[in-house]
Amino acid sequence: MSTNLKDNGNGQIAAQPEEFPAPIGKLLGLTLRRTGAGRAAVEFEADRRYANPMGTLHGGVMSAVADAAMGAAYLSLLAEGETFTTVELKINFVRPVWNAKLSAEAKVVHAGKTVGLVECEVFDIRRRLVARASSTCMTLSGTRADGR
Repeated sequence: MSTNLKDNGNGQIAAQPEEFPAPIGKLLGLTLRRTGAGRAAVEFEADRRYANPMGTLHGGVMSAVADAAMGAAYLSLLAEGETFTTVELKINFVRPVWNAKLSAEAKVVHAGKTVGLVECEVFDIRRRLVARASSTCMTLSGTRADGR
């Protein structure tokens, strides 16, 4: 998987936006910014199309955005021929969201041979925390990775 990183002229690396590579990303209009090995950020524009009956962003959509960022971060550490599956996902909703541009920023906390832990913070445009998530991922290789 390419990193799509570019030097911004100040000796720092800036991630370039790209379309999210999975169908769910296209459905939700996610933008992926790879920010280094074991890190990724996903941007999402929340609006009333994604609202729950109370008018705020549906928790399942927020979870999908965080899960996408965590998956991209974990995938960045896998070797050729490896894939993974999520075996646990937890999210805490901190602040309600109506219409907002969100950034889900994920990092791999631990990457073992088989199991990894990934964390994600979701921020609004004012950098206020709106959700925090964690995920346990299982690395699959050989015949366990077939068809994934």
